[in-house]
Amino acid sequence: MLNISKKTFIFYHSFKNSDVRLDRFLCSKKELRLSRARTQDLIRSGAVTVNGEIKKPGHLLNSGDRVKLSLLPLPTPLNANENVKLNILYEDNSIIVVDKPPGLIVHPAGGLNRVTLVHELLKRGVELSSFKDQVRPGIVHRLDKDTSGIMVVAKTDSAHDFLSSQFKLRQTKKNYLAIVHGTLGQENGAIDLPIFRHPTKRKEMSISLLKGRKSITEWVVVDAFSQTFSLLKIGLKTGRTHQIRVHMAYIGHPVVGDLVYGYGKKWWNRQPAKVRECLQIAGRQMLHAESLGFFHPDSKRYVEFKASMPDDMNAFLRWLNENRYNL
Repeated sequence: MLNISKKTFIFYHSFKNSDVRLDRFLCSKKELRLSRARTQDLIRSGAVTVNGEIKKPGHLLNSGDRVKLSLLPLPTPLNANENVKLNILYEDNSIIVVDKPPGLIVHPAGGLNRVTLVHELLKRGVELSSFKDQVRPGIVHRLDKDTSGIMVVAKTDSAHDFLSSQFKLRQTKKNYLAIVHGTLGQENGAIDLPIFRHPTKRKEMSISLLKGRKSITEWVVVDAFSQTFSLLKIGLKTGRTHQIRVHMAYIGHPVVGDLVYGYGKKWWNRQPAKVRECLQIAGRQMLHAESLGFFHPDSKRYVEFKASMPDDMNAFLRWLNENRYNL
């Protein structure tokens, strides 16, 4: 666990040893307590220099080389006193499991001056794993700002590596609840369509049969409301950025309240007054990470955690039930 209050570490390669890889050299420093994978992440992010130059993890050091590790401090948000409602579901020495509220960004990003999940955990005195790219301590997976639900955060480097590997190898079990437009015509199904960065909209994703990465979304209908809306339980076999939102929009059933991949304000303005009430009640995309299962980094046993549906989605479902036959 790196002391995040310390910004810079400087080491000199011993004259007695030569031709040592840069990543192995830093791993050997007990004060850092870094795993090799975490060390390589830091080197690739540009946080490490050798004699003032950025090198690759496999760079071979010469006797007398000056190795500098620089950790940038987390940016102080303008709204540092913002009151964040964060429900901690479980915590031990290695991990912390939280129920992220909608509207809370997971980690700092360029130009961001708002409280994030990372800020909130640090403010509460939670120890997090070392910096991967200097601003995301502890973060092994993410949820969109307006998606609520369950997340696991690593408190140690070993836990971080163990959990990251599970997400990469698709060994985690992730289930979501989503309210989408329309009815799907069958009880369940799967969407197997590759996802890639949108060719012109940098912050968005899209379906790309040629360049996309394999993406699989499974869904089951929990309830249907007239021909207008459906409540789905969704399981992810992969974890691409915006995967559920992109897949559901592509098959013609976007998540309600998703103004990026779904229906925009012009579409809503053309709907009957009764339907227009929905967007005001929703206020954000109706998507919730309900459960997350993984192998615990210490016991190596499978564990699963669940986060109850948030108040805004419950209110939306109550409205749908009350107006089931009037839509």
